[in-house]
Amino acid sequence: MKVIILLSGGLDSTTTLYYAIRHGYECFALIFDYGQRHARELRSAVAVAKRANVKCQMTNVKLPWKGSALLDKNIKIRETKNHSDIGTDIPSTYVPARNTIFLSFALSYAEAIGAKKIFIGANAVDYSGYPDCRPEFIDAFNALIKKGARDNKIKIEAPLIRLTKPQIIKLALKLKAPIDLTWSCYKGGKKPCGVCDSCVIRQKAFDEPRSR
Repeated sequence: MKVIILLSGGLDSTTTLYYAIRHGYECFALIFDYGQRHARELRSAVAVAKRANVKCQMTNVKLPWKGSALLDKNIKIRETKNHSDIGTDIPSTYVPARNTIFLSFALSYAEAIGAKKIFIGANAVDYSGYPDCRPEFIDAFNALIKKGARDNKIKIEAPLIRLTKPQIIKLALKLKAPIDLTWSCYKGGKKPCGVCDSCVIRQKAFDEPRSR
């Protein structure tokens, strides 16, 4: 069965790709260059797709109205060294309707090539306040597909959505996903900043026991 994988180059999407591969799907990776300041993640996404030996489609999406710290360098990215300080408010790194846009492109791609599933690495446990990473959002989009797609049997799956970050790392190791190739930092420098939300969440996950 053909499936589309939304691949950002981060830990969650890479684990999701290898989860789909383990389940025997023919995977087509969809990568978005949307003007993100951490464009460094694109190199990781391509490297992960190459390592996995899956077809990789890079798509450019322009969002000139910005509205996010990931698109506008004049907006500050929150910094912290304490995971407990992150909270669940919607942070400045939220890109307006990003997953809605990405899933819409993925649905078009799926219909065009006859793919039956779309996999996304959304995670509701450590989602830093992103409203489009919750189960309710995925359910709503699946309902939309049933009403508005030619192939209304296409389904979005988010296998990591209820896992903690330590559990995701444990799964990634089990699947032999190339964690070393992944990139999480929002700032996109030569090396991770260590103080943005994504870096802090990732480091805390590696520091915690993964037996849960």
